[in-house]
Amino acid sequence: MNFYFSMPILFSFYLSWVLFCSLASPNSVNLPLKAASLGWNSSAVNINKAEKLWRINETFYNFRLSNKQFIGLENQGNKLVAVSATEKFPEAFQITRKNGEPHRVRFRASNGFFFQAKSEMQVTADYKGPSTWEENDPSVFNMTIVSTMHGEYQITNGYGPDKAAKLMRDHWKSYITEEDFKFMSQNGLNAVRIPVGWWIAYDPKPPKPFVGGSLQALDNAFRWAQKYGMKVIVDLHALRVSQNGSPHSGSRDGFQEWSDSDIQETVAIIDFLASRYADHPSLVAIELMNEPKAPDLKLDSLKTYYKAGYDTVRKYSSSAYVILSNRLGGEWSELLSFASNLSRVVIDVHFYNLFWDNFNKMSVQQNIDYIYRQRSSDLRNVTTSDGPLSFVGEWSCEWEAEGASKRDYQRFAEAQLDVYGRATFGWAYWAYKCHLNHWSLRMMPGSGSFFRPSIPSTFLASGVLRGMLMLQPEVGGSHDNFFFDGIEKVKQSEVLEAVIAGDTLVTRMTLVKLQKRFGIAKMEGKAYVGDDLVCEGEFLVATGTD
Repeated sequence: MNFYFSMPILFSFYLSWVLFCSLASPNSVNLPLKAASLGWNSSAVNINKAEKLWRINETFYNFRLSNKQFIGLENQGNKLVAVSATEKFPEAFQITRKNGEPHRVRFRASNGFFFQAKSEMQVTADYKGPSTWEENDPSVFNMTIVSTMHGEYQITNGYGPDKAAKLMRDHWKSYITEEDFKFMSQNGLNAVRIPVGWWIAYDPKPPKPFVGGSLQALDNAFRWAQKYGMKVIVDLHALRVSQNGSPHSGSRDGFQEWSDSDIQETVAIIDFLASRYADHPSLVAIELMNEPKAPDLKLDSLKTYYKAGYDTVRKYSSSAYVILSNRLGGEWSELLSFASNLSRVVIDVHFYNLFWDNFNKMSVQQNIDYIYRQRSSDLRNVTTSDGPLSFVGEWSCEWEAEGASKRDYQRFAEAQLDVYGRATFGWAYWAYKCHLNHWSLRMMPGSGSFFRPSIPSTFLASGVLRGMLMLQPEVGGSHDNFFFDGIEKVKQSEVLEAVIAGDTLVTRMTLVKLQKRFGIAKMEGKAYVGDDLVCEGEFLVATGTD
């Protein structure tokens, strides 16, 4: 005798908050180099470290040194000096490359002459002749690329005002659309964390090289969020002169320079965002700054700004949460006492099993253990019963574990979901969409990959039954009802990894043994999603009669 039952898979994504990549994603375009090592010294300019190339156009650049000064000509002569704290035309140099060998370069100074190496310790700008590009030509240098930056600044500056405007507007129209919000909502996500740059406050005509259009993209996101019942966290991700030196912070050259003198302008940007969106039903929070970096950004300066930013949000809203990002490299609890004096505030921490050499040596299991032991402890340090809420504002399923299988990625995701799910405000995955699979939430569930929650076979077979599920027999069979009581000998199919929230599980039960005197029966059950067998086991059931 065979019996069937079906049930929806009730295993959700556990989502509290979910992040999608900046509407102007720094990962969407690969750009030309922006930093180089020229490999020479002069008596006036000591260049032992990489110079920062500030691109003016395709051939003209400023050279900025590690002391944040620009190379120029002393009194417009031929002596190279580094004394200017700001870039000017006299500090601009034209780079000429050898055809077919772009690392072989010449530098023309503003006096019309080329650089030349007069000795290992002296370089001047007084070479007049044409180049033979030979090894003995003193005006030819080998340029070695040390690092590159791929942020929105580099995108817009690299492509120039005409090409960048079209590129960015096409990107905003296609990268995140209404369909994405529909997808997120249908898959159980209830919010988005949207990174924005300081220049959004000046839209539609932001300072160069940025181009207008980001504000309209944010307005669209709010409209779609409202349509699909989602909330929005506006995250001020990039500050003028950068709070951490990373490309995503709007940095031009990797220097971190935000300080007390920038507080007033940054508060003005928060004022712009709060006044525009405070009354929007989808606004849930404004994050005042993303990832300030210790020790260069001092804690006292950060608190001064956070208090001013908090007061600014409160001018427009008493209900919106204000999110305070912990400093990278700071103490986990360094903002707790400060935030405890404010209302509806959240402490944001970011957890990655990356960016630290020790992670490179960890096995799969060591990474998972680190989540349960260290990250759990870190989260407890910012989670209180009566103070600010805690928020894991960024995390990812990317890691350095070598040879990890799909199931390993699932286990890694499950461990993080388990631990970060304890954050009292929620968590945000970085990112919703990205060209790198394990950074992309959209690509993972859409491709049947590891982010789909793993449903253990014991859950599939018994987790939703819980003793009250009645099994109906095939048409024409017995009218006895069977009530679930226990399960054993469960076997899991490899197909189980494809089972996700929303699937319907159908289990075919075969009666093996019936003891009517005691009202107990044993059945063999096989569970299917569509035609795929996902697990099987032996069921112990109790009988009843209509």
